[in-house]
Amino acid sequence: MKKLILLSVAMLAMSQIYAQDISDALRYSQDNIQGTARFRALSGAFGALGGDMSAVSINPAGSAVFNSGHISMSLANMYTKNKTQFYDGYSETSDSNFDLNQTGAAFVFYNNNPNSLWKKFTLSASYDKISNYDDNWLAFGTNTRNSIGSYFTGYANGLRLDEISGFQGESYTQAYREIGSFYGYDNQQAFLGYESYILEPLTEDDDNTVYSSNIAPGEYYQEYSYASRGYNGKFTFNAGTQLGENLYLGVNLNSHFINYEQSTFLYESNDNLGSTVNRVRFQNNLYTTGSGFSFQIGAIYKLTESLRAGMSYNSPTWFTINEESSQYVSTVRQEDGSNVSQLVDPFITNIFPSYRLNSPGKFTGSLAYVFGNFGLISFDYSLRNYGNTKFRPSSDPLFRSENNKMSTLLTTASTYKLGGELKLNRLSIRGGYRFEESPYKNATFIGDLSGYSLGLGFNFGNSTKLDLTYDQAKQTNETQLYSVGLTDRANIDSRNSNVTLTLSFNL
Repeated sequence: MKKLILLSVAMLAMSQIYAQDISDALRYSQDNIQGTARFRALSGAFGALGGDMSAVSINPAGSAVFNSGHISMSLANMYTKNKTQFYDGYSETSDSNFDLNQTGAAFVFYNNNPNSLWKKFTLSASYDKISNYDDNWLAFGTNTRNSIGSYFTGYANGLRLDEISGFQGESYTQAYREIGSFYGYDNQQAFLGYESYILEPLTEDDDNTVYSSNIAPGEYYQEYSYASRGYNGKFTFNAGTQLGENLYLGVNLNSHFINYEQSTFLYESNDNLGSTVNRVRFQNNLYTTGSGFSFQIGAIYKLTESLRAGMSYNSPTWFTINEESSQYVSTVRQEDGSNVSQLVDPFITNIFPSYRLNSPGKFTGSLAYVFGNFGLISFDYSLRNYGNTKFRPSSDPLFRSENNKMSTLLTTASTYKLGGELKLNRLSIRGGYRFEESPYKNATFIGDLSGYSLGLGFNFGNSTKLDLTYDQAKQTNETQLYSVGLTDRANIDSRNSNVTLTLSFNL
């Protein structure tokens, strides 16, 4: 993704120079159904059941349900299909990948004193992928409202000309680096627009702060491609215990990590009367790494031999995030009756100061009914207030503004999960359904998510089990192309399908 790494931005004691927004916060705050095939076959409705390594990620008391040591490993194939509508254009894209998305082990230690309230103690460690960021989509169509020129004028207006242009004899690399060091990301965007001839200053004086676009009003054919790669995962250390015959307690300590890459590319053309610039290509690359910590506490209680109830709390995740970016713009303009190409590529990677993100906590309540050796049915309900998502430090003016937006635009969202299992000797047949409400008050930005799952399991009778599951989820959203100027939205209908295979052993 990086063409040439040059340390280009000084870490100045100033407001964050790359504008994080709600989409960044939600990307790292939401989680998807991942984990073992049995867990996914019940759509994650495992909060009152336990006895599965991925169930421990919902309710840490689930580890205390194991009667013996347990090891599991899961391999998954994810297939994503996106249908995108943008003005009069429609496209379909797809992506597929294999991944080891779960592995873990639990060890059970029994208390040999039959008179003790404490029956057993469990220690476990696991890796779970929370979210898979592999995705791509294409939006194209004829836009009659906004040009990419509005992106550059949106950043440039109000900035001095001598703060967005290079010195005589200075290379693009030198100028872009120095402008970023002294003035920040906004000025760099204006620099790209000015040097590519998209921006036209009102005067050529250094103190000029008014700019117009050399792309005239009219119709603009636009193609916008989006591609991302990466994941959000966690390592979990768990401790669980059984008290008496009916109560199970547990705690998780989670270490989170983020690896995310995103690339966007815009092509725009126009034949509008009065346009000097007729073609624009604009690419932006983002690379993000992060780490974080969270904890979970939970309990499972047997109300009767068959009926079980679970309750768990997930703390906020306290992330520290680092970001790098690179970009270039090229144009074709009319000059003296000829087409002139202009490429402004600084060959620079911007390295921004790290920032903190607090994702919202979550409460989960669960009920399950076990029909002896014949099967079970389980239900989970979760509640998470996305309005509590916060960028830190909150004293930063930009972060304070985004935090206020999130408090206003985001809401408390519920998640419902229902799953069942039927056992026929060594064969198990499973199914599930889930529904997740949008984190937005206005669900047109990100719609509600619904999904179903089907699975099979086979017990070989020698402490070895093999499980296979297919699950699918659908969701619609409206995605802004840019946060400034060209803020038009692409309508995306996404369908994610997964096939998961899990091999597990009892020790």
